[in-house]
Amino acid sequence: MRQVSIETGITKHAEGSCMIRIGDTHVLCTATIEERVPPFIKGSGQGWVTAEYGMLPRSTTSRMRREASAGKQGGRTVEIQRLIGRALRAGVDRNALGERQITVDCDVIQADGGTRCASITGGWVALRLAVNKLMKTGDVVTDPLVDPVAAVSCGIYAGQPVLDLDYPEDSEAGVDGNFIMTGSGRLIEVQMSAEGATYSRDEMNKLLDLAEKGVSELVAAQKAATGA
Repeated sequence: MRQVSIETGITKHAEGSCMIRIGDTHVLCTATIEERVPPFIKGSGQGWVTAEYGMLPRSTTSRMRREASAGKQGGRTVEIQRLIGRALRAGVDRNALGERQITVDCDVIQADGGTRCASITGGWVALRLAVNKLMKTGDVVTDPLVDPVAAVSCGIYAGQPVLDLDYPEDSEAGVDGNFIMTGSGRLIEVQMSAEGATYSRDEMNKLLDLAEKGVSELVAAQKAATGA
């Protein structure tokens, strides 16, 4: 793993917030609690966790156009924020959350590979802090967060399995993948593909072993940041 730091309480108004830094990838994550849910679960007694994701114009080496100025989100953005939302929901007991929604916003300040993984990992911290407030006020009695959720990238770079790819490694890796897991080691989602080179079952297992190591380190950092 590159150096990991998670600083909490970054913003004044959000119910939960953190700045997660993994190497030179920096993402601001905030969680907002709303006493409403989407229409498709209204009246069910269940809560909902969703996410939005975006990259600032100079988070990359050259300026990106704001998606708002284009009038719509790009396909990559939509795919990533859906991924973040369903990843975080995998660690939530939605019945215990009650009929309310928590929106996790992930804004990439600086990108150097692994922004979706950093967003998921930091998003869980922001979510944890927001839920802590609900429990402190008594609005939620049973902790709805059943297991931490974290994510890490792995790939085969220069013929070797590598954990936590930075941008140069990611752009040249023959195989790369994103591994999303719970703190107890359960898999939520694996996005893995060959880009210029195929991979064997044995190589996939080696990357999974690396991912388990990386996620365990990230979960330890999450717990340290939230006092869990």
